[in-house]
Amino acid sequence: MMRTKAFLLALALTTATYAKDIKTVVLTTNPEMHCANCEKKIKDNIRFEKGVKSIKTNLEDKTVTIEYDADKTTVTSIIEGFKKIKYEAKEVKTEKPKKQ
Repeated sequence: MMRTKAFLLALALTTATYAKDIKTVVLTTNPEMHCANCEKKIKDNIRFEKGVKSIKTNLEDKTVTIEYDADKTTVTSIIEGFKKIKYEAKEVKTEKPKKQ
């Protein structure tokens, strides 16, 4: 019984040590997204940027919401990724980090 508790405690501490720092950033682009092809181009290319976990586009607001691992990349690096596909991205807001 005591051995099991010690193991579970050690496992919990190990898991907490390796928790990922997942953050979310909302960006606008120039040129603005105005069609499904723009969305597809952004999603198909930015998903390969290191640390990017998910991409959601919103044509109505003309925004791109990206969830990323802050241990692997930064907002600046993600913005540089947009330049590779001829888009200028600008940060609208960064949401609070999520621990996983």
